[in-house]
Amino acid sequence: MADEPSITATPNGPYLVSGARLVVKVPVQTELGEPIAWATGPTIPTNERYALCRCGHSGRKPFCDGTHARIDFDGTETVDGTYAERSKAYPGTGVVVHDDRSICTHAGFCSTAVTNVWKMVRHTDDTAVRSQMIAMVERCPSGALTYSMGDSDVPVEPDLAADVAVVPDGPLFVSGGVTVTRSDGTVLEQRNRMTLCRCGESGDKPLCDGSHQAAGFQHTPEGVAGPVRRS
Repeated sequence: MADEPSITATPNGPYLVSGARLVVKVPVQTELGEPIAWATGPTIPTNERYALCRCGHSGRKPFCDGTHARIDFDGTETVDGTYAERSKAYPGTGVVVHDDRSICTHAGFCSTAVTNVWKMVRHTDDTAVRSQMIAMVERCPSGALTYSMGDSDVPVEPDLAADVAVVPDGPLFVSGGVTVTRSDGTVLEQRNRMTLCRCGESGDKPLCDGSHQAAGFQHTPEGVAGPVRRS
């Protein structure tokens, strides 16, 4: 029987993944460079269990090649608290947006050239605005942005497969409630969407905090040209 999908961070080493498909997810962008959707790219062949680099220096990304040991990588996990404890609520009409800035990956789905989720939530008495805003929130890969309806605090989540996805020049996009365990044995809060650092620079390891951009991290999986542009 196949293993339940799980990811375990090893001490100062790679992520050990079991039972989860490894795919590529690429942002779909407008002609203005605005991310508006995700395109699922090729499935990357793996064994049932495989090791993914989290130091950012492997020569065979996204897989580990042992470089972490040679560079004395410090993978100590520092993320603390739960999403509910870290997030801030932004009430609108019939909807509440929740935002945890500490795990933002700067993927850009929360804004366009003319507006953003935080402006839109103030105008959610307009159902068209509310619908567009909800769609933007649901595409946030890290789950830094979520929403709940009415007076409920329970997030409404899109139906996502239990996958591990490589984002070009970015983190691992983990979806579908895959169990993630820190190297000290602590199981992270199970979430439908989360992003794991693979550049080695995050201050909230094992979660991504967007540091890959400042670090200039680069890795595009073989056969992927980059963001998909649509007019």
